[in-house]
Amino acid sequence: MPNMNWAVLNSLQLGKYAEYFAKMEFASYGLEVFSSEVDDRGIDFIVKDKMGRFSEIQVKSLRGSGYVFAQKSKFNISNSNLYMALLIFKEGTMPDFFLIPSEAWKAPNEVFVDRNYDKPGQTSKPEYGVNISQKNYDILEIFKFEESIKDFLLAPPVSESF
Repeated sequence: MPNMNWAVLNSLQLGKYAEYFAKMEFASYGLEVFSSEVDDRGIDFIVKDKMGRFSEIQVKSLRGSGYVFAQKSKFNISNSNLYMALLIFKEGTMPDFFLIPSEAWKAPNEVFVDRNYDKPGQTSKPEYGVNISQKNYDILEIFKFEESIKDFLLAPPVSESF
């Protein structure tokens, strides 16, 4: 049984744990997982699904509620094979794991936000973010890993040969 006292981990350790956890979850479904040697593009790993398609995964972690984001320069929402693996850690329980396709940001709302920071005085780089609160937690439910992984498990059609 893993330690679920997440408070003992610093931010870097929690992020690394989230990345390994996500990789193991994909692998537990028989999918091939490929690690990046260098994380210079924001992609933490690649998954090959049962149809032979490759998807890029960016992992984000958070304790409880709050805000996580990916810089637009490293998270291109026009890439339909890009996903955010979001792990939310609450003391004493295993993390909640959400697998969110990049298309979720094409129609921003109170949960999935698009921030450009293009007003005078704003110096942050443009980003796509996720607001996580008790109030909007239910909106994330459709992206629970157990549901989202089903799209990765579809096998190619078997061709009949005569």
